[in-house]
Amino acid sequence: MFQIRTLNNISAKGLSKFEGGDYSLGEHIETPDAILLRSHKLSLEETGDALLAIGRAGAGVNNIPVEAMSARGIVVFNTPGANANAVKELVMAGLLLSCRGIVQGIDYVNRLSADQDKATLNKDVEAAKKQFKGSELKGRTLGVVGLGAIGSMVADMALGLGMNVLGYDPAISVEAAWRLSSQVQRMENMAALLARSDMVTLHVPALPETEGLIDAAQVQGMKRGAVLLNFARGELVVPEAIREGVTSGQISQYISDFPTPELLGLEGIMATPHLGASTDEAEENCAMMVADQMIDFLEHGNIKNSVNFPAVSLERSATGSRIAIVNRNVPRLLGSVLSILADRNINVIDMINKSREDLAYNLIDIEAAPDEELAGVLRKVEDVISVRLIP
Repeated sequence: MFQIRTLNNISAKGLSKFEGGDYSLGEHIETPDAILLRSHKLSLEETGDALLAIGRAGAGVNNIPVEAMSARGIVVFNTPGANANAVKELVMAGLLLSCRGIVQGIDYVNRLSADQDKATLNKDVEAAKKQFKGSELKGRTLGVVGLGAIGSMVADMALGLGMNVLGYDPAISVEAAWRLSSQVQRMENMAALLARSDMVTLHVPALPETEGLIDAAQVQGMKRGAVLLNFARGELVVPEAIREGVTSGQISQYISDFPTPELLGLEGIMATPHLGASTDEAEENCAMMVADQMIDFLEHGNIKNSVNFPAVSLERSATGSRIAIVNRNVPRLLGSVLSILADRNINVIDMINKSREDLAYNLIDIEAAPDEELAGVLRKVEDVISVRLIP
C-alpha cells in the first residue's frame, strides 16, 4: 500500500481519485512514498527515506527543495494550466481596476452619509463621478511576458476585449506556440515589448534567472505612464524599482497579487492577498490533475508535468513487470543495466530512456518478475540513483 502524506487542504475531488486503490492518505503519515501539498514550505526533514515523489497542486514549486529532491531521484510534479482560468480572470479584473477608477469610486460611495435623501444623494454622486472617469481597454496595447498556459489565455482574453497584444517568451514550447493566436505580435526581446506597451502583465515562473526580472533598468525602459501587472510571482520584481517608478510617474500603477512591505500604502499600487488560484474550481482542477499524475507514476512509473524529470510514458504490456531506474545522465550506463539483465536471461519486452539535464530516467518492461536481489545489483551500478520494481 502506498503511503501518501497530505500537507495542505487538498480538494476532496482530487483525493477521491485514490479511493479504491492501494493508498493510505493522511497528514500524519511518518514515512511517505509520496507527498501532496499546495503552499506548504517543505523541509528536508519532512521528506523521509522512502519518498518517491512530491505533487504540488499548483504551478509554482519555490516552496519545494527541488534541487535536493533531484539529487535523491525524487520526482517533483506540478499542475501547469490547472489554475490558468482563475488567474486569467483575476488579470482581467486588474486591467479593469487600473483604468476605470472602480476602487476609488467604491471608496467614495462608502463614505457617503446614509442620512441624506435620495435626490441629494443622486446630485452628489453625479457631481463627483467626473473625478473617477477612466479610459477603455479597447485599442490599448498589452504586453504579455511569458506565453505559457496562463499567458496565452490572457493574450486571447485581451484580443477579445479589442486590445493590441504583444508577446515575449524566449523559451516558448512548440505546444504553447501552436496554442497562441496569430494575432499576438511576437517580440524579439523584452525591451521592445516594454517600450511599446500601455500595460504589461507578467506570466513567467519564479526561477533564479527570472528573479528581479523587472528592475530599475527595465522600469526606465517602459513606456512612461504604463501599468504593470504581476499575478505570477512577487520575486519577479525589485520592490525598490517599482516604488521609484510609481513615485516618479514612470509607472502609473502597479497591480500585484503579492503584497510586500516596501509597497504598502503607496498611491498607485494595489495588491491582493495571493488570490490568483483561490477559486473552488482552480483548487479542484489542481488537485485532480496532481492526483492523476501521482497515480500514474506510482502504479506505472510514467511521468507527466515534472519540473525536474523528463516526460516519460510507456504503455504497459499485457504480461511482465516493470523496472524504473533513475540515474545520472552519463554515457554507457543503460548498456550496463541491459547487460545485467542479459546475464540473467531476462528478456526485455519494451523500454524507454529519456534525460533532462543531469538526470536520466528509464522504464524497462521485462518478461520475468524481478526480485529484490536484481534490484540490489542494479542499485550498485555506478551513477544509478534509485531502482524501483513495479509489478
